[in-house]
Amino acid sequence: MKKICVFCGSSDFVSDSYKKAGREFGKLLAQNQIGLVYGGASVGIMGEIAEGTLEKDGKVWGVIPQSIVDLEVAHDGLTDLYIVDSMHERKKKMYDISDAFFCLPGGWGTLDELCEIVTWAQLHFHFKPCYVINQNGFFDHFLKHLEFACTEGFMKKEHLKLIRVFETYEEALENFKTKY
Repeated sequence: MKKICVFCGSSDFVSDSYKKAGREFGKLLAQNQIGLVYGGASVGIMGEIAEGTLEKDGKVWGVIPQSIVDLEVAHDGLTDLYIVDSMHERKKKMYDISDAFFCLPGGWGTLDELCEIVTWAQLHFHFKPCYVINQNGFFDHFLKHLEFACTEGFMKKEHLKLIRVFETYEEALENFKTKY
């Protein structure tokens, strides 16, 4: 079974459209027999993706630091929940058990995870595909910033190709299925 690691927001204070799309994406993963690897939370888009996957009898692996478990936001109905000591261990474990990375709307943590995994790809630490789902134009300004960084000489244009950008979950998942 292929496993997709999803980076996304854990805030419950986002538009319902993001949560609904997250749940639908989880259902799509299960229907396509693709496992979900994610941050292990029961809240925000994170929780919705997990719920959508589980609703369709899909497999879900969560990876969460003990300090976040202590906040009582860990999802308790997953296929497996790995409890680790730090965010660094979390990212490493998520990387180890995943075949690809999908970044959905989120905040600091989401951007941190995306930037680190793409940096690892740039440095040839891995060759796993990295996707950005630009729902509602969420990442438009971020993507423009990356282009600006290229213009200013901080990045090479070729490194922009390390991220596959799609407007919808369906398009990204179809691309993943046909290429991997």
